[in-house]
Amino acid sequence: MGKFIFKKTATGYKFDLKATNGIVIATSEVYTTPAACKKGIESVKKNCIGEIEDQTAETVEVKKHPKFEVYQDKAGEFRYRLKAKNGEIIATGGEGYKTLKNCLGGIESVKNNAPDAEIVDETAE
Repeated sequence: MGKFIFKKTATGYKFDLKATNGIVIATSEVYTTPAACKKGIESVKKNCIGEIEDQTAETVEVKKHPKFEVYQDKAGEFRYRLKAKNGEIIATGGEGYKTLKNCLGGIESVKNNAPDAEIVDETAE
């Protein structure tokens, strides 16, 4: 089972979703309060059921929110972001992928790990 690691940063609070193997598969923006960050975690748990919109395809089939968007970064690597029902980005993939297949595997890992992931509070550390 995956884990949401909730921690304090120099500028606020953020979370990382780690798969069972300990690899970061999603990360959040920086939130100003612990409550807002925890709300972000709950939003990921609820919205990770979304479909996948492959923005690298020749013809992009636009999906409804919530959804995962797959895109290529400036280095040509495949990445994904999860958008909530309101269209806001609530999490991004933890790394760039060399292949679309591996990127889609990262999304499947989020879908499998996020709904039941425990929340580990590391803000006191």
